[in-house]
Amino acid sequence: MTTLIVIDQAPYGSWSGREALDMAFSLAAFDQPVSLLFCDAGVNWLRQGQQATELGQKTVEKNLAAAPMFGVEAILADGPACQRYGLDDSNLLAGVTRVEAVEPIIARHTDVLFAG
Repeated sequence: MTTLIVIDQAPYGSWSGREALDMAFSLAAFDQPVSLLFCDAGVNWLRQGQQATELGQKTVEKNLAAAPMFGVEAILADGPACQRYGLDDSNLLAGVTRVEAVEPIIARHTDVLFAG
């Protein structure tokens, strides 16, 4: 069994993405294979140097940096969405793998959960 958690919403304004991230960490902590896929506006989670203090929130950058330590197998980003939102190697978090098509990624997981 492998789980893919898809986050397609911007990182701030809703708690559903953070809850999905907590779920991924919990699954990984119990040795369940889990990966994260960020698509649509969700790719903004993966932007370096976020400033969320003006919104009264902590940035998600540190949370995502901890994903490998928790055992999350992969952090994936929808390549076309990255391009739409101006994300490239210069401003994308380290350890993120861009994919050009999300359908094959979704198809190879036994469980797919959509945040939101």
